[in-house]
Amino acid sequence: MNKKLVMSLTTFAVLAAAVGFLLSGADRVFDWRLAGGLFAFALIGELARLKIRRGRARSSQSSKI
Repeated sequence: MNKKLVMSLTTFAVLAAAVGFLLSGADRVFDWRLAGGLFAFALIGELARLKIRRGRARSSQSSKI
């Protein structure tokens, strides 16, 4: 697994947890839906970035043949 991807997703997980805790409201219950939604959004973005990067690498490699 890519070390940069793991570090990026770890950072997003910590940020999503912090936002979920800070915006939990007056009852101070952790907002799982908000934190999970933010992390899912970050995960989709990172996977799309990885797919685009791999697609560019394949197209540049095949054009050299």
